[in-house]
Amino acid sequence: MTSLTRRGLAAATLAATMAPAVLRAQAKPVLRIGWTSGDGATDPYAVGAREFQKALAAKVGDAIDVQMFPNRAIGDERPLVDGMRLGTVDMGVITNAVIAQVEQAFQVNDMPFLYSSEAQAQRVLDGNVGNLLREKLEAKGIVPLGYMEGGFRHMINNVRPVAKPEDLRGIKFRVLQSPIYIEMYRSLGGNAVPMAWGETFSAVQQGAIDGLEVPLGIIDQNKLYEVTKYLSLTGHIYSMIGLLISKRSLDRLAPPLKAAVIAAGAEATQAQRRFNATAQGTFLASLRGHGMQVNEVPDKAAFRRGVLPMYESFRGQIGADVIRDALAAVQ
Repeated sequence: MTSLTRRGLAAATLAATMAPAVLRAQAKPVLRIGWTSGDGATDPYAVGAREFQKALAAKVGDAIDVQMFPNRAIGDERPLVDGMRLGTVDMGVITNAVIAQVEQAFQVNDMPFLYSSEAQAQRVLDGNVGNLLREKLEAKGIVPLGYMEGGFRHMINNVRPVAKPEDLRGIKFRVLQSPIYIEMYRSLGGNAVPMAWGETFSAVQQGAIDGLEVPLGIIDQNKLYEVTKYLSLTGHIYSMIGLLISKRSLDRLAPPLKAAVIAAGAEATQAQRRFNATAQGTFLASLRGHGMQVNEVPDKAAFRRGVLPMYESFRGQIGADVIRDALAAVQ
Protein backbone atom coordinates (compact mmCIF):
# COMPACT_ATOMS: atom_id res chain seq x y z
CA MET A 1 0.00 0.00 0.00
CA THR A 2 1.48 3.36 -0.98
CA SER A 3 1.86 6.24 1.46
CA LEU A 4 -0.66 8.18 -0.63
CA THR A 5 -3.20 5.40 -0.28
CA ARG A 6 -2.59 5.18 3.45
CA ARG A 7 -3.08 8.94 3.80
CA GLY A 8 -6.31 8.70 1.81
CA LEU A 9 -7.66 5.94 4.02
CA ALA A 10 -6.70 7.85 7.14
CA ALA A 11 -8.46 10.96 5.89
CA ALA A 12 -11.56 8.96 5.03
CA THR A 13 -11.57 7.36 8.48
CA LEU A 14 -11.20 10.76 10.16
CA ALA A 15 -14.04 12.20 8.09
CA ALA A 16 -16.30 9.28 8.98
CA THR A 17 -15.46 9.74 12.65
CA MET A 18 -16.17 13.46 12.56
CA ALA A 19 -19.40 13.27 10.54
CA PRO A 20 -21.78 12.45 13.44
CA ALA A 21 -20.30 15.26 15.56
CA VAL A 22 -20.67 17.71 12.70
CA LEU A 23 -24.26 16.61 12.12
CA ARG A 24 -25.04 16.97 15.81
CA ALA A 25 -23.57 20.45 15.82
CA GLN A 26 -25.71 21.38 12.85
CA ALA A 27 -28.89 19.72 14.09
CA LYS A 28 -31.86 21.94 14.86
CA PRO A 29 -32.21 22.58 18.64
CA VAL A 30 -35.27 21.00 20.22
CA LEU A 31 -37.05 22.34 23.31
CA ARG A 32 -39.48 19.86 24.85
CA ILE A 33 -42.00 21.60 27.11
CA GLY A 34 -44.20 19.63 29.51
CA TRP A 35 -47.12 20.37 31.84
CA THR A 36 -49.59 18.24 33.76
CA SER A 37 -53.01 19.60 32.81
CA GLY A 38 -54.78 19.26 29.47
CA ASP A 39 -54.21 20.91 26.12
CA GLY A 40 -57.62 22.58 25.84
CA ALA A 41 -58.04 25.94 24.17
CA THR A 42 -58.49 27.76 27.49
CA ASP A 43 -56.33 25.69 29.85
CA PRO A 44 -53.99 28.31 31.40
CA TYR A 45 -50.94 26.02 31.28
CA ALA A 46 -51.58 25.03 27.67
CA VAL A 47 -52.20 28.65 26.68
CA GLY A 48 -48.85 29.59 28.21
CA ALA A 49 -46.98 26.87 26.34
CA ARG A 50 -48.63 27.74 23.03
CA GLU A 51 -47.98 31.46 23.46
CA PHE A 52 -44.30 30.71 24.03
CA GLN A 53 -44.15 28.48 20.97
CA LYS A 54 -45.83 31.19 18.88
CA ALA A 55 -43.68 34.04 20.18
CA LEU A 56 -40.47 32.10 19.60
CA ALA A 57 -41.49 31.08 16.08
CA ALA A 58 -42.14 34.74 15.27
CA LYS A 59 -38.54 35.50 16.25
CA VAL A 60 -36.56 32.57 14.87
CA GLY A 61 -38.90 30.81 12.44
CA ASP A 62 -38.19 27.09 12.51
CA ALA A 63 -34.65 27.45 13.85
CA ILE A 64 -35.83 25.90 17.15
CA ASP A 65 -38.30 23.02 17.34
CA VAL A 66 -40.62 23.53 20.35
CA GLN A 67 -42.37 20.24 21.12
CA MET A 68 -45.45 20.18 23.40
CA PHE A 69 -46.19 17.52 26.03
CA PRO A 70 -49.43 18.09 28.01
CA ASN A 71 -51.21 15.66 30.35
CA ARG A 72 -48.07 14.53 32.23
CA ALA A 73 -46.73 13.02 28.98
CA ILE A 74 -43.13 13.49 30.15
CA GLY A 75 -43.78 13.50 33.88
CA ASP A 76 -45.66 14.98 36.83
CA GLU A 77 -44.62 18.40 38.03
CA ARG A 78 -41.91 17.50 40.54
CA PRO A 79 -40.16 15.10 38.11
CA LEU A 80 -40.30 17.84 35.47
CA VAL A 81 -38.64 20.30 37.83
CA ASP A 82 -36.00 17.78 38.88
CA GLY A 83 -35.36 16.97 35.22
CA MET A 84 -34.81 20.64 34.42
CA ARG A 85 -32.21 20.87 37.17
CA LEU A 86 -30.40 17.87 35.68
CA GLY A 87 -30.83 19.00 32.08
CA THR A 88 -32.85 15.93 31.10
CA VAL A 89 -36.04 18.04 30.71
CA ASP A 90 -35.87 21.27 28.72
CA MET A 91 -38.92 23.24 29.81
CA GLY A 92 -42.10 23.15 31.87
CA VAL A 93 -45.13 25.20 32.84
CA ILE A 94 -45.15 24.55 36.57
CA THR A 95 -47.35 25.37 39.56
CA ASN A 96 -45.70 27.74 42.04
CA ALA A 97 -45.99 25.37 45.02
CA VAL A 98 -43.98 22.73 43.18
CA ILE A 99 -41.29 25.27 42.28
CA ALA A 100 -41.18 26.11 45.99
CA GLN A 101 -40.22 22.52 46.77
CA VAL A 102 -36.90 23.29 45.05
CA GLU A 103 -36.52 26.96 46.07
CA GLN A 104 -38.40 27.79 49.25
CA ALA A 105 -38.48 31.54 48.57
CA PHE A 106 -41.25 30.87 46.03
CA GLN A 107 -43.52 30.01 48.95
CA VAL A 108 -44.16 33.74 49.24
CA ASN A 109 -46.55 33.52 46.29
CA ASP A 110 -48.61 30.89 48.09
CA MET A 111 -49.05 32.86 51.30
CA PRO A 112 -52.83 32.97 51.82
CA PHE A 113 -54.57 36.25 51.08
CA LEU A 114 -51.30 38.06 50.23
CA TYR A 115 -52.46 39.44 46.88
CA SER A 116 -55.77 41.24 46.51
CA SER A 117 -55.89 41.15 42.70
CA GLU A 118 -54.14 39.73 39.66
CA ALA A 119 -52.85 43.19 38.76
CA GLN A 120 -51.25 43.59 42.18
CA ALA A 121 -49.60 40.17 41.98
CA GLN A 122 -48.23 40.95 38.52
CA ARG A 123 -46.70 44.22 39.73
CA VAL A 124 -44.95 42.43 42.59
CA LEU A 125 -43.66 39.61 40.40
CA ASP A 126 -42.48 41.97 37.67
CA GLY A 127 -40.56 44.00 40.23
CA ASN A 128 -37.94 43.44 42.89
CA VAL A 129 -39.59 40.36 44.41
CA GLY A 130 -39.72 38.61 41.05
CA ASN A 131 -36.07 39.45 40.41
CA LEU A 132 -35.05 38.01 43.78
CA LEU A 133 -36.96 34.81 43.05
CA ARG A 134 -35.41 34.53 39.59
CA GLU A 135 -31.89 34.80 40.96
CA LYS A 136 -32.52 32.18 43.62
CA LEU A 137 -34.03 29.66 41.19
CA GLU A 138 -31.37 30.21 38.55
CA ALA A 139 -28.77 29.29 41.19
CA LYS A 140 -30.57 25.91 41.37
CA GLY A 141 -30.19 25.34 37.61
CA ILE A 142 -33.61 26.56 36.41
CA VAL A 143 -34.33 29.88 34.69
CA PRO A 144 -37.79 31.47 35.00
CA LEU A 145 -38.72 32.90 31.62
CA GLY A 146 -41.94 34.37 32.97
CA TYR A 147 -44.45 34.37 35.81
CA MET A 148 -47.72 33.36 34.20
CA GLU A 149 -50.96 32.81 36.08
CA GLY A 150 -53.95 30.58 36.54
CA GLY A 151 -56.02 33.14 38.43
CA PHE A 152 -56.92 32.86 42.10
CA ARG A 153 -57.48 29.48 43.69
CA HIS A 154 -60.93 28.59 45.03
CA MET A 155 -62.38 25.70 47.03
CA ILE A 156 -64.61 22.97 45.58
CA ASN A 157 -66.08 20.07 47.52
CA ASN A 158 -69.01 17.70 47.93
CA VAL A 159 -69.94 18.41 51.56
CA ARG A 160 -71.11 22.03 51.86
CA PRO A 161 -70.48 25.57 50.60
CA VAL A 162 -67.58 27.35 52.32
CA ALA A 163 -68.42 30.90 53.44
CA LYS A 164 -66.54 31.11 56.76
CA PRO A 165 -63.63 29.21 58.33
CA GLU A 166 -65.93 27.03 60.39
CA ASP A 167 -67.38 25.56 57.21
CA LEU A 168 -64.05 23.79 56.55
CA ARG A 169 -64.34 21.49 59.54
CA GLY A 170 -64.57 17.82 58.68
CA ILE A 171 -63.94 18.31 54.95
CA LYS A 172 -60.96 16.50 53.41
CA PHE A 173 -59.31 18.76 50.82
CA ARG A 174 -56.62 17.59 48.45
CA VAL A 175 -53.76 20.05 48.53
CA LEU A 176 -50.47 20.43 46.75
CA GLN A 177 -47.56 18.77 48.52
CA SER A 178 -46.61 22.07 50.12
CA PRO A 179 -46.23 22.98 53.80
CA ILE A 180 -48.03 26.29 53.23
CA TYR A 181 -51.15 24.65 51.84
CA ILE A 182 -51.18 22.11 54.64
CA GLU A 183 -50.69 24.78 57.29
CA MET A 184 -53.38 27.02 55.79
CA TYR A 185 -56.04 24.36 56.24
CA ARG A 186 -54.74 23.47 59.69
CA SER A 187 -54.88 27.14 60.73
CA LEU A 188 -58.46 27.42 59.50
CA GLY A 189 -59.65 24.14 61.05
CA GLY A 190 -59.76 22.10 57.84
CA ASN A 191 -58.26 18.77 56.86
CA ALA A 192 -55.50 18.84 54.22
CA VAL A 193 -54.57 15.72 52.24
CA PRO A 194 -51.36 16.21 50.20
CA MET A 195 -51.68 14.41 46.87
CA ALA A 196 -50.10 14.43 43.41
CA TRP A 197 -52.28 15.93 40.70
CA GLY A 198 -52.50 12.72 38.69
CA GLU A 199 -54.34 10.96 41.53
CA THR A 200 -56.78 13.73 42.37
CA PHE A 201 -59.72 13.26 39.98
CA SER A 202 -60.18 9.59 40.84
CA ALA A 203 -59.68 10.26 44.57
CA VAL A 204 -62.53 12.78 44.71
CA GLN A 205 -64.64 10.64 42.38
CA GLN A 206 -64.26 7.65 44.71
CA GLY A 207 -64.80 9.68 47.88
CA ALA A 208 -61.28 9.28 49.25
CA ILE A 209 -61.24 13.08 49.48
CA ASP A 210 -64.15 15.52 49.59
CA GLY A 211 -62.72 18.27 47.43
CA LEU A 212 -59.75 20.37 46.44
CA GLU A 213 -58.68 23.97 45.75
CA VAL A 214 -57.76 25.10 42.25
CA PRO A 215 -58.24 28.02 39.83
CA LEU A 216 -61.44 28.27 37.80
CA GLY A 217 -59.70 27.37 34.56
CA ILE A 218 -58.38 24.10 35.94
CA ILE A 219 -61.79 23.18 37.35
CA ASP A 220 -63.39 23.80 33.98
CA GLN A 221 -60.77 22.35 31.65
CA ASN A 222 -60.31 19.19 33.72
CA LYS A 223 -64.07 18.69 34.13
CA LEU A 224 -63.92 18.65 37.90
CA TYR A 225 -67.55 19.77 37.84
CA GLU A 226 -68.31 16.13 37.07
CA VAL A 227 -67.11 15.02 40.50
CA THR A 228 -67.68 18.05 42.79
CA LYS A 229 -70.81 20.02 43.65
CA TYR A 230 -69.93 23.20 45.55
CA LEU A 231 -67.68 26.02 44.32
CA SER A 232 -66.79 28.64 46.92
CA LEU A 233 -65.03 31.75 45.62
CA THR A 234 -62.53 32.00 48.44
CA GLY A 235 -59.72 33.44 46.28
CA HIS A 236 -57.34 32.38 49.03
CA ILE A 237 -54.13 32.06 46.98
CA TYR A 238 -52.99 33.64 43.74
CA SER A 239 -51.97 30.87 41.36
CA MET A 240 -48.64 31.79 39.80
CA ILE A 241 -47.47 29.29 37.20
CA GLY A 242 -43.88 29.53 36.07
CA LEU A 243 -42.67 29.23 32.50
CA LEU A 244 -39.33 27.56 33.26
CA ILE A 245 -36.35 26.38 31.26
CA SER A 246 -33.39 24.27 32.28
CA LYS A 247 -30.28 26.44 32.55
CA ARG A 248 -28.36 23.68 30.78
CA SER A 249 -30.83 23.65 27.89
CA LEU A 250 -30.76 27.43 27.63
CA ASP A 251 -26.96 27.62 27.75
CA ARG A 252 -26.65 25.02 24.97
CA LEU A 253 -28.25 27.48 22.53
CA ALA A 254 -26.25 29.86 20.40
CA PRO A 255 -26.35 33.41 21.86
CA PRO A 256 -28.89 34.80 19.33
CA LEU A 257 -31.24 31.86 19.94
CA LYS A 258 -30.80 32.14 23.70
CA ALA A 259 -31.74 35.82 23.56
CA ALA A 260 -34.78 34.97 21.43
CA VAL A 261 -35.97 32.36 23.95
CA ILE A 262 -35.70 34.85 26.81
CA ALA A 263 -37.57 37.53 24.87
CA ALA A 264 -40.25 35.06 23.74
CA GLY A 265 -40.81 34.01 27.36
CA ALA A 266 -41.46 37.60 28.41
CA GLU A 267 -43.87 38.18 25.51
CA ALA A 268 -45.69 34.90 26.10
CA THR A 269 -46.15 35.76 29.77
CA GLN A 270 -47.92 39.02 28.95
CA ALA A 271 -50.12 37.30 26.36
CA GLN A 272 -51.03 34.47 28.73
CA ARG A 273 -51.97 36.94 31.47
CA ARG A 274 -54.21 38.88 29.10
CA PHE A 275 -55.91 35.67 28.04
CA ASN A 276 -56.42 34.59 31.64
CA ALA A 277 -58.04 37.92 32.55
CA THR A 278 -60.68 37.59 29.84
CA ALA A 279 -61.26 33.89 30.50
CA GLN A 280 -62.28 34.06 34.18
CA GLY A 281 -65.88 35.11 33.49
CA THR A 282 -66.18 32.43 30.81
CA PHE A 283 -64.94 29.75 33.20
CA LEU A 284 -67.38 30.78 35.92
CA ALA A 285 -70.34 30.79 33.53
CA SER A 286 -69.32 27.35 32.27
CA LEU A 287 -69.11 25.91 35.78
CA ARG A 288 -72.52 27.29 36.67
CA GLY A 289 -73.85 25.86 33.42
CA HIS A 290 -72.51 22.44 34.36
CA GLY A 291 -74.48 22.53 37.60
CA MET A 292 -71.96 23.64 40.20
CA GLN A 293 -73.45 25.54 43.12
CA VAL A 294 -71.41 28.77 43.37
CA ASN A 295 -71.18 31.00 46.42
CA GLU A 296 -69.31 34.21 47.18
CA VAL A 297 -67.37 34.62 50.43
CA PRO A 298 -68.75 37.81 52.00
CA ASP A 299 -66.16 38.26 54.75
CA LYS A 300 -62.58 37.22 54.04
CA ALA A 301 -61.33 39.04 57.14
CA ALA A 302 -62.04 35.99 59.30
CA PHE A 303 -59.92 33.84 56.97
CA ARG A 304 -57.11 36.42 57.03
CA ARG A 305 -57.09 36.50 60.83
CA GLY A 306 -56.82 32.72 60.89
CA VAL A 307 -53.74 32.58 58.67
CA LEU A 308 -51.95 35.69 59.96
CA PRO A 309 -49.53 33.76 62.22
CA MET A 310 -48.26 31.89 59.13
CA TYR A 311 -46.44 35.00 57.90
CA GLU A 312 -44.15 34.92 60.90
CA SER A 313 -43.74 31.14 61.03
CA PHE A 314 -42.66 30.92 57.36
CA ARG A 315 -40.39 33.97 57.42
CA GLY A 316 -37.28 31.85 57.97
CA GLN A 317 -38.03 29.43 55.11
CA ILE A 318 -39.00 32.08 52.58
CA GLY A 319 -36.39 34.63 53.55
CA ALA A 320 -36.89 37.79 55.58
CA ASP A 321 -35.94 39.96 52.59
CA VAL A 322 -38.52 38.36 50.29
CA ILE A 323 -41.31 38.55 52.91
CA ARG A 324 -40.40 42.15 53.70
CA ASP A 325 -40.39 43.26 50.06
CA ALA A 326 -43.59 41.39 49.22
CA LEU A 327 -45.54 42.87 52.14
CA ALA A 328 -44.23 46.35 51.35
CA ALA A 329 -45.26 45.97 47.70
CA VAL A 330 -48.88 45.02 48.50
CA GLN A 331 -49.53 47.85 50.96
